[in-house]
Amino acid sequence: MGRTRGEIMAGLPTERRSKIEDRAVELHGEVEGLRALRLLTERSQEQIAQSLGVKQPSVVKIERQTDLYLSTLRRFVEAAGGKLELRVELPGKGVLHLTGLGELKP
Repeated sequence: MGRTRGEIMAGLPTERRSKIEDRAVELHGEVEGLRALRLLTERSQEQIAQSLGVKQPSVVKIERQTDLYLSTLRRFVEAAGGKLELRVELPGKGVLHLTGLGELKP
C-alpha cells in the first residue's frame, strides 16, 4: 500500500521539508492559468463563453494563450466572477496598484 503525504514528508531531511513547506505557503492562493481559475470558480467553458458573448471554442483558445491583451484577461476574470487587479513591486517604493489598464474605452 502507498504512503501518505505526511509519511513521505516525515521521512525527508528537516531542511528539505522546510523548503517544501515554505514553497507551499508561497503557492497558497496562486492559480496557474485561466483554466485553473475557471475550474476554481466552478464555471463551465460554456458559461464563460455566454458571459463573454463568444462561442465555447473561443474560451478554449483563450485558456490556452500565454500572451493575451489585458482587456481579454479582465473580461475573462470578470466572467468567472472575479475582479482583476494589477500590482507592481518596485524596490524602495513598495507595492503599487495599476489602474485603468485593460479597460475597454467606448
